[in-house]
Amino acid sequence: MVEVQRRVATELTRIGAVVDELGERFVAAGHSLHLVGGPVRDAMLGRLQNDLDFTTSARPEVVERLVKGWADAVWDIGRAFGTIGCRKDDWQIEITTFRTEVYTPDSRKPEVAYGDDLAGDLVRRDFTVNAMAVSVPDRVFEDPYGGITDLAHRVIRTPGTPEDSFSDDPLRMMRAARFAAQLGFEVAPDVVAAMTAMAERIDVISAERVRDELVKLVCSPYPRRGLALLVETGLAARVLPELPALQLERDEHHRHKDVYEHSLTVLEQAIELEHRLTPEGEPVRPDFVVRFAALIHDIGKPRTRRFLDDGTVTFHHHDVVGAKMTRKRMKALRFSSEQIEDVSKLVELHLRFHGYGDGDWTDSAVRRYVRDAGDQITRLHILTRADCTTRNKRKADRLRRTYDELERRIERLGEEEELAAIRPDLDGNQIMEILSVGPGREVGEAYKFLLDLRLDEGPASYDVARAALLAWWEQRRA
Repeated sequence: MVEVQRRVATELTRIGAVVDELGERFVAAGHSLHLVGGPVRDAMLGRLQNDLDFTTSARPEVVERLVKGWADAVWDIGRAFGTIGCRKDDWQIEITTFRTEVYTPDSRKPEVAYGDDLAGDLVRRDFTVNAMAVSVPDRVFEDPYGGITDLAHRVIRTPGTPEDSFSDDPLRMMRAARFAAQLGFEVAPDVVAAMTAMAERIDVISAERVRDELVKLVCSPYPRRGLALLVETGLAARVLPELPALQLERDEHHRHKDVYEHSLTVLEQAIELEHRLTPEGEPVRPDFVVRFAALIHDIGKPRTRRFLDDGTVTFHHHDVVGAKMTRKRMKALRFSSEQIEDVSKLVELHLRFHGYGDGDWTDSAVRRYVRDAGDQITRLHILTRADCTTRNKRKADRLRRTYDELERRIERLGEEEELAAIRPDLDGNQIMEILSVGPGREVGEAYKFLLDLRLDEGPASYDVARAALLAWWEQRRA
């Protein structure tokens, strides 16, 4: 405990000028100001970031007046929730009036009411580790609900009863799983019980807020921990039902291991390969697209499972079916069109490598592999390698060597032909000129023919491409 307090003191010294100056302005105006929530927790963990959250007795209009002239920039986008934001040097600051937030049973948006004191504000916060505060400028530590003890024991608990907390804001159930994934903490049994009993309340939360929590969870250091909790409590069945559905299936390569466990393992193995996406010398950052694709790459299996007479199980076309399911679920969660297309493409292509066999693809097949992957080729490399979860060391080594060879061929062909930018040897204007036609469907068909020819045979000169186009045109008109 002494070490934790020393760590907090060290972190506060680093931001002393900011918190003291700000605190003095509020005290001089007759108001209290407290550093609160995540920054206090992170200071105790020795990982304070540049985002500072404060709570105050002052109303938003007073807060705005007090920070103007002191902050470098001020914004009020959160005014409806009692929050004024500002920037001072490198610090991003949010100051929120003491408040309560309550979701009525039929509401998808919280009703916000201002509170009267710090204790009332803290009891309404999600978890005890986020319900600690430091008053400024006097730096008095406030911990009425034992957050520092829970932090030391690595436990997620609520300040009041979990039922009251989740009634106030059902999204906190997902946040419990997210914090378990971010911090590697255990969630208290009574909190888990409440999450299970109240899982259906998550339905009142907007898709956008659910999506944002899911992204944070998947991009956390320990996503398996949080995802398992969502499945265990029944929350996943309501926000990402395709995930728990995998528990019922058997992997065609490992018939005694369900696809759910396989998918979580693929996710963890993909995380280990994320460094491939990071330029040399830069820190490795979580990549949601490759992580989410790894998690749901097999969601098409439940719909495509077939039992054969000899006792074997097949999942034919689960890649194509899974890609369609991915688009539908991500649209429902309001993901961007770009993210939907990127993840769906990876799900659709995740089996393509297995047709490579012992490395007997033609150059044409390699070109098509790169062409179809497009700008997702590096992520596809990661997903394909992560998808190997066999315990058979000989088989795993063979798959690894085979994919090594495929990557070498891609690199070699890329150097020779600029695979990532493959285009037909003639553009649309040249096609129209050669065929003496105007814009229309025929130009598109000719373009596709030339692209297929380019993929099959590699680059060609203008004369060779022109002759092939004319021959195709004559055959088409015959």
